[in-house]
Amino acid sequence: MTKALIVGGGIAGPTMAMALQRAGIDSAVYEAYDRPADYTGMFLNTASNGLDALRAIDVHVAEAADGFPMPRMRMWSGTGKPLGEVANGVRLADGTVSVCVKRGLLQKVLREEALERGISVQYGKRLESYQATGQGVVARFADGTTATGDILIGADGIHSRTRQLMNPEAPKPSFTGLVGVGGYSHIAGLAPTIGTQHFVFGKRAFFGYLVRESGEIYWFANLHRPDEPTREELAQISPQEWKRHLLDLFADDMPLINQIIGNSIGEIGAHPVHDMPTSPLWHRGPVVLIGDAVHATSPSAGQGASMAIEDAITLAKCLRDAPGATAAFTSYEELRRNRVEKVVAYSRKLSNSKTAGPVARVFRDMMMPIALKVFASDKAHAWMYTHHIDWDTPISQAA
Repeated sequence: MTKALIVGGGIAGPTMAMALQRAGIDSAVYEAYDRPADYTGMFLNTASNGLDALRAIDVHVAEAADGFPMPRMRMWSGTGKPLGEVANGVRLADGTVSVCVKRGLLQKVLREEALERGISVQYGKRLESYQATGQGVVARFADGTTATGDILIGADGIHSRTRQLMNPEAPKPSFTGLVGVGGYSHIAGLAPTIGTQHFVFGKRAFFGYLVRESGEIYWFANLHRPDEPTREELAQISPQEWKRHLLDLFADDMPLINQIIGNSIGEIGAHPVHDMPTSPLWHRGPVVLIGDAVHATSPSAGQGASMAIEDAITLAKCLRDAPGATAAFTSYEELRRNRVEKVVAYSRKLSNSKTAGPVARVFRDMMMPIALKVFASDKAHAWMYTHHIDWDTPISQAA
């Protein structure tokens, strides 16, 4: 194999390209946007297992992406009652902990690292179609250009065009019933939440926040909504309208929440929250999917970016070790499917717990302190956070 075409230049795409390069395979990244999306999205969790996976290809993003170490999560009821504290991941042997990073900055760091390594990243390349040939695959883009390679890797997210082309019958992403809203704020004198992100189960919505040493506050809210809004519909809501709506939603909860919302600075982003347990087809012919393109998890478990990173490293190892693309794709799916389906299911369960009626809310607040100790301990979550990809061990031996 001499060349891979990678569709999608977010988190998974550049990571995939660097992993392939480490495996001795050339690639190029084709991004639909006409320029780098360095300010796309708000912020996300990059879990310790994702950071560990990146080390297999000598990529260290925590400091480069101005990551906020976040080894702990503290839970509160809307009335201000402490519900418990759990680890946000498992601290690795070398001290690595999960970090919170701005999505656009993480993408920028990964892209610039790929460019420094001589990898081609092209913009304005929206995939229109592809054709499998006897020698590989030809990708056709909306701008009229084409690219030829041995394989095509779809790293183009939850609404993947690659997935739609590869399998028109593939399941569509499912609306979780939540809308994510978030932004940045500043309150003079508010103490930094060193190493901790706070989560509040409010009366009518869920709220999360952290405070950087600089005083900058990252915040988000999850709002229940029975019908699915479009991104365009949400984009038409102004920051002032969001503030009014959120202030009303959290009026009966901890006063700090409305202080944070009321002091928000700049834009307030909003998006419908989707997930997709898995696609029945992970690959067909010379085409394979990674990340959200094949298994999208809601943000509740903080594993979306890490699952995409693990996919990329694992697929590169399979392509390095297996006797041909078909065998590599099969090994990759066998190694990844059960794990990612378990993560998606776990994250959906967390999403469902964020909104509750009056009776369920009382029961939840009463039982959560016990449940967190039993079901959210380091030991209980080890399966998710201690997953390690040994780059030097061949796939046949690792399996």
